[in-house]
Amino acid sequence: MAKAPRKSAAVPAVPNRERPPEPGRYDATPAEMEAFYREMLLIRRFEEKAGQLYGLGLIGGFCHLYIGQEAVAVGLQSALDGDRDSVITGYRDHGHMLAYGIDPKVIMAELTGRAAGISRGKGGSMHMFSVEHKFYGGHGIVGAQVALGNGLAFAHKYRDDGGLCMAYFGDGAANQGQVYESFNMAELWKLPIIFVIENNGYAMGTSVNRSSSEDQMYRRGESFRVPGIQVNGMDVLEVRAAAEVAVEWVRSGKGPLLMELKTYRYRGHSMSDPAKYRSREEVQAVREKSDPIEGLKAEMIAAGIGEDRLKEIDQSIRKIVAESADFAESAPEPDLAELYTDVLVEQY
Repeated sequence: MAKAPRKSAAVPAVPNRERPPEPGRYDATPAEMEAFYREMLLIRRFEEKAGQLYGLGLIGGFCHLYIGQEAVAVGLQSALDGDRDSVITGYRDHGHMLAYGIDPKVIMAELTGRAAGISRGKGGSMHMFSVEHKFYGGHGIVGAQVALGNGLAFAHKYRDDGGLCMAYFGDGAANQGQVYESFNMAELWKLPIIFVIENNGYAMGTSVNRSSSEDQMYRRGESFRVPGIQVNGMDVLEVRAAAEVAVEWVRSGKGPLLMELKTYRYRGHSMSDPAKYRSREEVQAVREKSDPIEGLKAEMIAAGIGEDRLKEIDQSIRKIVAESADFAESAPEPDLAELYTDVLVEQY
């Protein structure tokens, strides 16, 4: 006579874990709104100019524009401490550098491969880098920057300097294996790192719902006990409020946090991408209903900031961008001897 199957012991329920509070919306002063508007507009106009220079053949290689996603970088990085926090991102990196306050001239010079560029003209669009500003790339290998971000976070913890790392990656990179290895290690070691998924809906030409079985990406860290929050990445004030929650969580020693920023890019994946995988109507609908710059502009007007002031800001930004392009076009190319520098570091 066959024995009845043995009953397994009851699995105890996982106790409720502490979670960060639900972020609200940042109550910005008119001066703060103006600062956010200026920074987002600088990114928008800079990237538009970069697209023009690419078309003229002054920028070579790949060029990934940030148009549409400006509220993410501006809202998040405005909450960081530039003296101690570090940032790392992927190849769509111009907007992050501008939001970090790095000179547009040296960024444009890098795009055009000039010696005056921030990586001396050898990094180009995809490999921006500035130790001085604690900006560690600019990385072309999809998802690789996430593991490197863990290393930066470990350095902050080891040195006990109070800093944290913010590691940006896209919805496509979110399916890479090293991302989950990084989640696991970050939680095990309680590393001070904020993982930021910039979910613009498309991994190159593939939509999120075609490539991801779990398209609510803020949940991706749950199995590693990394809590997540989802944020409207088209609203800079929502992003800033969420950034403050994330920074407080990580800075207090509670370990990593995952943020999913729901955003959108208006251009193709890169300048060589005609973006035929989505309709013009889709892109136009986002522009009309959710554009981060136009949305903030409407709030500024409601707060009493006049159209004349907005025009002044626009004119000043256009001048800055034009000057950066002129600087880049007139700057010399790197000397041929630069081919042999930055190849090997010898430590004694």
